[in-house]
Amino acid sequence: MRGTTTGRMLEAMILPSLDLGGYSYEKQVSIGERPNGSRHIVDVVAKKGQRAVLLSLKWQQVSGTAEQKVPYEVICLMKAVAESYGKYARAYIVLGGSGWTLRDWYVGGGMKKYLAYEHYVSILTLEDFIAQANRGEL
Repeated sequence: MRGTTTGRMLEAMILPSLDLGGYSYEKQVSIGERPNGSRHIVDVVAKKGQRAVLLSLKWQQVSGTAEQKVPYEVICLMKAVAESYGKYARAYIVLGGSGWTLRDWYVGGGMKKYLAYEHYVSILTLEDFIAQANRGEL
């Protein structure tokens, strides 16, 4: 999402909901390494009290490859949460835009049959994420 108009737009949509929910946040935070050894930069780290969560923002305006990257992002975020020794309570992947063909499958838990991620990562639509963040329930 770094340096893209759609990425800045998605950030602009979610950051006010974090403010409303009482979260502080940092953008573009290096949180360690991905499973392949490359640096893992997460879009947002949100914190409220002692609870910090990771946010990965994915925008898909037209059909494309972003949705094919979601399973690897789940794996990377699982690793980050598990290896943080409690620093990060959970991670969220936020799916925005109307170009997703697999959005319902992802947010409906379709990957759970193949990957046990639900203890570490939640996959939400932009609207559902904003609602949870507004209520301070991340």
